[in-house]
Amino acid sequence: MNSIHIVSAFDGDLHYLANKLATMGGHAERMVDQAVAALVANDAVLARKVTEDDRILDEAQRDIDEKSIVIIGKRQPMASDLREIIGAIRIAADLERVGDLGKNVAKRVLAIGSASQPVRLSRGILALSELALVQLKEVLDAYASRSVERLSAMRDRDDQIDAMYTSLFRELLTYMMEDPRNIAPCTHLLFCAKNIERIGDHATNIAETVYYIVTGQQMPVERPKDDRSHTLSSEKLKS
Repeated sequence: MNSIHIVSAFDGDLHYLANKLATMGGHAERMVDQAVAALVANDAVLARKVTEDDRILDEAQRDIDEKSIVIIGKRQPMASDLREIIGAIRIAADLERVGDLGKNVAKRVLAIGSASQPVRLSRGILALSELALVQLKEVLDAYASRSVERLSAMRDRDDQIDAMYTSLFRELLTYMMEDPRNIAPCTHLLFCAKNIERIGDHATNIAETVYYIVTGQQMPVERPKDDRSHTLSSEKLKS
């Protein structure tokens, strides 16, 4: 009877971690969505809300870390159970970073202020964020369902985010070259675009963690990367 109670309590601990991660995931998605909305609309009030909401993810990550350490100490889990706990710690860290990246975008809203932005650039950043958020939502759904069938395709799709980021990078540099007055706002937009591109990388990290939790195997190290922004120069943009 006691062993049944221990197993039941352990299952409850694992469900607690999974539910906490689901809440973190929803909050992280919402922060990024609101940060980009604030950027497009130049909404300082919404931007401040996003920066303040980041502490919720910070506290949730600390809670998962502390709970995981207690579970490992009390239950001494092995094999798939241990992977479940270590995976929760890793996913929580990625989600906390997604929240930080959303907060960073929101802080740029306050820095840009009333400076005018080309509508096409705002739409480009919005499209980039939508792509990154779809990626994040799908890997979190895979974690909830423990489904690994599409994880490789999800991870490989990160190259689409990279390619869109490179295109935005090129366009922003072009605007800065055309008019020095664009340098300050476009620099802030560059940082925003990079923050959003990094969200796609964290979604990819989560996909790899979910695959490891479920299968006990690592995904191949090499993965597509189509961020070519480091290869761009003013000479190439002029040509």
